[in-house]
Amino acid sequence: MVERKRSTDPSGAPTVSQGQWGRTGKATSWHVAQVLLIITTTPIMVVYFFLCLDQYGGSLSQPALDWTSGKESLWDIIGKLPKLSCSAVWIAGFWLALQVLLWNLPDFLTGVIPGYKGGYQMGAVSPAGVVLPYNINGLQAWLISNSLFVAGAYYNWFSPTIVFDNFGSLLWVAIIFGNSLAVFVYIKAHTFPNNRADCKFTGSRLYDFMMGIEFNPRIGRYFDLKLFFNGRPGIVAWTVINLSFALKQRQLHGHVTDSMLVVNLLQAVYVVDFFWNENWYLHTIDIAHEHFGWMLAFGDPVWLPYMYTLQGHFLVHNPVELGAVQSLAILALGTLGYYMFRAVNHQKDRFRRTNGKCKVWGRPARFISASYTTANGEVRSSKLLTSGWWGISRHMNYTGDLLGSLAYCLCCGRSHLLPYFYIIYMVTLLTHRCLRDEERCRAKYGRHWDKYTAIVKYRLVPAIF
Repeated sequence: MVERKRSTDPSGAPTVSQGQWGRTGKATSWHVAQVLLIITTTPIMVVYFFLCLDQYGGSLSQPALDWTSGKESLWDIIGKLPKLSCSAVWIAGFWLALQVLLWNLPDFLTGVIPGYKGGYQMGAVSPAGVVLPYNINGLQAWLISNSLFVAGAYYNWFSPTIVFDNFGSLLWVAIIFGNSLAVFVYIKAHTFPNNRADCKFTGSRLYDFMMGIEFNPRIGRYFDLKLFFNGRPGIVAWTVINLSFALKQRQLHGHVTDSMLVVNLLQAVYVVDFFWNENWYLHTIDIAHEHFGWMLAFGDPVWLPYMYTLQGHFLVHNPVELGAVQSLAILALGTLGYYMFRAVNHQKDRFRRTNGKCKVWGRPARFISASYTTANGEVRSSKLLTSGWWGISRHMNYTGDLLGSLAYCLCCGRSHLLPYFYIIYMVTLLTHRCLRDEERCRAKYGRHWDKYTAIVKYRLVPAIF
């Protein structure tokens, strides 16, 4: 069990001690064992999946079968991995420098595109009661970056398949960079943190390295490392990577399949939606609760570009023709998932903006009034929505996300398990996130949270979980 220090004020709201606010206060041996397993196996998993796609046609079992049967030695298999190259270092360096440059530009789209809200915005309240400013210009950065890639490929400034052709070498660059970034933020947290009150120490150096110590590590006033690496180099590149996969498929097979087009379209919608709602993202669990350690420093430049693009990478080597009926069915499933994801989040956002004075599905919003105490002792009030989507289950936005994730995988047919790893991973991730989120909320709201869960009984899937 996770230990927490609590006291109760006269209203009954839990007062969470400095630096705790629903997060692990002390890392147990079980926590440390989990962290050690993740840090040691995750890089191996990413490299193995790449090897399976690049050399074994997407078969997860073939490398292991060839080794155990004696057909290939372990060194033969390892020898098939691409080598680190200077061109990959230059490509990654240029991309990172471009994203840093675009990050520092003022946002020109606010006021030009109706409904878009970028520019300088304030983030969520940190555990220590700090509110930081952010320069929201991700949609602009995405448009410029992807336009530059399309223009460069069209005018032959570089090969249209440059990303695919260097994908293996770029993997080594990403792994080295991700680990180096994690070491840097760990040292920074100990030597020159931006706000010591928002630092978290659990008593385990390994756990702190993995989960992060600093809440919002920054270089200067606005260069926020957590938001930058969560939302720029990897997610901006997601659509570039997919487009490069499509162009490589055309080069190898003479055309782009309908399955590749559906994957590109559905994932592009997700990426554009992310940047359109970047201001809203400041108040999600990733930014408002997570600290910045190895999990994010490695995950953003490595896990996201390589494991979130499995479907496009698979389809390069295994073209699948879905036909009109299957294509439309998968598009419908993906659209439903996206609609649910966005509608659920929009409902909660509108409820928050109006302080509960709004209608949900045509009726006045129902909610539970709650209070909590920040790490600096300030008592704040909140409302827990119990109607609409949020009355069906406590995380219906995750349910929509899972439907969209399943749609990506269905584009790859049924010949291999590998592209379905994404939905397996998302189910695991979001289930774990549900539990972590509820643990945090129970520590934050105390008896108010117990009352809320008695009304909204299901976490993720109504009548099941």
